[in-house]
Amino acid sequence: AGGQSAGRTPVVARLDDGRDGFVITEVASMDERSRSEFERAVGLMYKQEYLQAAEVLEKVIERSPGVSAPYINLAIAYKHMDRAEQAEEQLKAALALVPDHPVASNEYGLLCRKAGRFEEARGIYENALGSFPDYIPVRRNLGILCDLYLDDPACALEQYEIYSSFTPEDKQVKVWIADVRIRLGSN
Repeated sequence: AGGQSAGRTPVVARLDDGRDGFVITEVASMDERSRSEFERAVGLMYKQEYLQAAEVLEKVIERSPGVSAPYINLAIAYKHMDRAEQAEEQLKAALALVPDHPVASNEYGLLCRKAGRFEEARGIYENALGSFPDYIPVRRNLGILCDLYLDDPACALEQYEIYSSFTPEDKQVKVWIADVRIRLGSN
């Protein structure tokens, strides 16, 4: 949906086929072999074969170091293998390539939250939403962070309500909204 940019900045475009979402077109790209290996690694991750997926992704990154997706997926594989430091390194590499990348930011925020770095997680989420305000997983996770970890119910309510407007079928978040409203004294 987007074209290559003349500079070093990735191009972000909305999907043009009626679906909600966006496409990030990066300056660098993968060759056919790397793309095939990347897809194989994703398949391994779906089967929860994280060690094998990580090995494949490391090779993809060697051949295509300027593409963010392999770094993000490698970080997710590392996270599932309880290798938080390595996961963080990969997420930082992805964010160096595409600042505020919504998926990388979401994963990094979760990593920071799990490590007890709540204010850092909040900053990561807020930066991502500045660039990608419609990426609802970040909204949901910022709401949870504000609600459960930062004692900021006003922030939580705002994020939950925005999230709920995009996902009206999510009944759980409606319960969270009602709970926060009660705590804020506003029904």
